[in-house]
Amino acid sequence: QVKLVESGGGSVQAGGSLRLSCEISKDPFCTYIMTWYRQAPGEERQFVSSLDTDGVASYVDSVKGRFTISQDNDKNTLYLQMNDLKPEDTAMYYCSTYQGGPYPRCAPDNYWGQGTQVTVSS
Repeated sequence: QVKLVESGGGSVQAGGSLRLSCEISKDPFCTYIMTWYRQAPGEERQFVSSLDTDGVASYVDSVKGRFTISQDNDKNTLYLQMNDLKPEDTAMYYCSTYQGGPYPRCAPDNYWGQGTQVTVSS
């Protein structure tokens, strides 16, 4: 069973930094595309950044140059380094993974963490 646990959220002033972490319990025989999403109150969940199985990162335009996604495979942890935070970055941030792979045990499925709140004040 895949499990994701986020941490690292908090309240900062504009221009500040936070690093989100997502600890992943996963099947070593499967592959995982890792993604960060965010959802502000009253808005739909938005893609923020992803890391594919080749280690290629993607970002939504609004965070390019400010956020960096990375993964420590030894610690089974995904990170999102967020610099130069802006009030519009305020949201609940979710870690998600899409499971795949060549084995029957790697049935395609999407998993989500519980979220961690980021609040940026002006």
